Amino acid sequence: MPAISRLIIQMAVIICVARAVGAVFRRIRQPQVMGEMVAGIVLGPSLFGLLAPHALTVLFPTSSLGYLDAVSQIGLVLFMFLVGLGINPKELKAQGHAAVLVSHISITAPFVLAAFLALFLYPRLSDSSVSFSNFALFMGAAMSITAFPVLARILSESHMIDTRLGTVAISCAAVDDVTGWAVLAYIIALVRAHGSNTPPWLTLLGSLVFVLVMVFGVKRLLRHFAAAFDRSGQLSDSMLALVVLLVLGSALATEWLGIHLLFGAFLLGAIMPKDPGFVRYLTDKFEFIPVVVLLPTFFALTGLRTSISLVRGPGMVFYCSMILVVAIVGKLGGSTLAARITGSSVREATALGVLMNTRGLMELVILNIGREIKVISPALFSMMVLMALVTTFMTSPLLAWICPERLLRIEAKPVQLRDEESPLRAAIG
Repeated sequence: MPAISRLIIQMAVIICVARAVGAVFRRIRQPQVMGEMVAGIVLGPSLFGLLAPHALTVLFPTSSLGYLDAVSQIGLVLFMFLVGLGINPKELKAQGHAAVLVSHISITAPFVLAAFLALFLYPRLSDSSVSFSNFALFMGAAMSITAFPVLARILSESHMIDTRLGTVAISCAAVDDVTGWAVLAYIIALVRAHGSNTPPWLTLLGSLVFVLVMVFGVKRLLRHFAAAFDRSGQLSDSMLALVVLLVLGSALATEWLGIHLLFGAFLLGAIMPKDPGFVRYLTDKFEFIPVVVLLPTFFALTGLRTSISLVRGPGMVFYCSMILVVAIVGKLGGSTLAARITGSSVREATALGVLMNTRGLMELVILNIGREIKVISPALFSMMVLMALVTTFMTSPLLAWICPERLLRIEAKPVQLRDEESPLRAAIG
């Protein structure tokens, strides 16, 4: 079968299964993205391969996965641009001491606990090809992340996005994302530099120069896009094409620097002008294809790389349980404790901890990067994917139990939610 024909068939199957499973999960009050993540597992060796191994080989032969990977990477680049676009530094500053303390502890606590867990897991699930420091740093970063887009959708569907809890949670998740990606960029630079002729300090210096040029140079040029939008209420096709070129160029620059192409796309989105109308316009223009068409391909690839059969036997189940416990205690427990220190009630602090424990899509992105740079083994990758699914799945039911609707009606402000039906919020969250 020609490669293009196989790719079209693969994507058609992936989209159908992702939408179907996502719809089922929405009926049980789970985010659509949770169903799409599970759909990826369904299409992989953990279920489809178990029930019909020959069909899996025919539909997804190893030789064809490179094409799927290329398609999914383009989708992730555009998606990370949208994630960065949704982060507003001014709103983060406005939340004050509570958000700063909670966000820092919600990163530090799971990071430290994961580093200690790495002492135990390294000799059992890794080898000498990976240094312990890189292994421990990656585990810390992977445990610390919060899924900002998924969290936003959960809050919107729970009618909590206009409460004080929702505002603080969104701010903390945004800080977590920025900090977690910065740490991960450092880790990737170290790992890639170790296997190349470029010294680590040169990679880090080049990355720092790139960030400074983007923040103090490119950011000023981007104001012309917002100004053009203010004048006519839209951007011309040529200007939209230029935005795409800037996203791709920024991604390519960070890939050449030795970190990862997703960082460049994320940074460009983060420094774009933040006028609400302009952000909404760009989101509407860019979101459909990467979110509805390309991201399910990424979930399917993750599922094809995940084999739950690797997590069997008392020893492996024990390791997986330890990862899950450390992830929940570090993130949920650390965030809850920090919120209590800032004066929040027990209910509000616990709800914030539950929200910050949401990992979702961002966790899968980080895990796939870790597998790509060979910091984690296939078995550990599968365990971490299971952890991401469990911590994301538990958010909605726990939140509904801790914050029932009768209390939310009292706390919510009478303002209209924004674009609840947009494909980004409907499909990602």
